[in-house]
Amino acid sequence: MYTVTSEIYQETNFKTVKDKDGKITSKFEFTYPEVPKDKDGDLEVKRKGDDAPSHGIIELQHSDATEIKLVGLQVWRGALLLADYIFHKRKEFKNKQLLELAAGVGLTSVAAALYVKKVVCTDVDIGGILDLIRNNVKLNSQLCDTCKINVMEYDFMQEIQAYSPDLLKAIDESDIVFAADTIYDDDLTNAFIRVIDIILQRGEISGRKKEIFVALEKRYVFTFSEMDAVAPMFEYFLKQTMHKPWKFEYVETNFPQYFKYERCKHLILLKITKQ
Repeated sequence: MYTVTSEIYQETNFKTVKDKDGKITSKFEFTYPEVPKDKDGDLEVKRKGDDAPSHGIIELQHSDATEIKLVGLQVWRGALLLADYIFHKRKEFKNKQLLELAAGVGLTSVAAALYVKKVVCTDVDIGGILDLIRNNVKLNSQLCDTCKINVMEYDFMQEIQAYSPDLLKAIDESDIVFAADTIYDDDLTNAFIRVIDIILQRGEISGRKKEIFVALEKRYVFTFSEMDAVAPMFEYFLKQTMHKPWKFEYVETNFPQYFKYERCKHLILLKITKQ
């Protein structure tokens, strides 16, 4: 069986441990952009002799290698970029409701729960991924108010007629939508484009307009036909959305980095809204 592995595991020491059952747990360290508050909203006051509470850890169970259809069980660079962006925009996002698509193991959603009003964390229910997300939310209950996080299924391949009432409600009530590293297969990309259409249309109908942020790492390959290095998956996405009534904005990725990882130059953050 062909498997793939996220590059970040080789680049950064996430203090990964494997238990006797083979479960892998890693610690994703970050620096708070400001003095953190406890779950009641009170400042965590430094006690005499204590170190200032300037750092935190999101602890996650995940896989270190999977087949393509289960890559959501790993942690990818785009999720960390989105977590950084939430920290950077924490004041702007404070009273927002966030919907995360293809959330993987839930890193971005847990990070978001530190600052936003409410989080709906979604993915397709294969490989036990929803149970894994729920477990990861529990693992971080001392870090943030995990009651803010609601985990549910969102299968990109479903037609809207099959959407659950809870999912439609989550879409309608969301203000910002995040997705990381969802563009790596043509069929999935086509389905993701349909999902963006649905979310933007629901925003128009409800009067609660959406801002969709898509983070991805452009993956280059050399082709003899082009005699150049190209990023075929990203270029396919751009081609398929060329005539959509969407507004694309490339967000500069030079905002502060709070999480510990390698932020490579091929990372892209797109903001998509309805024209």
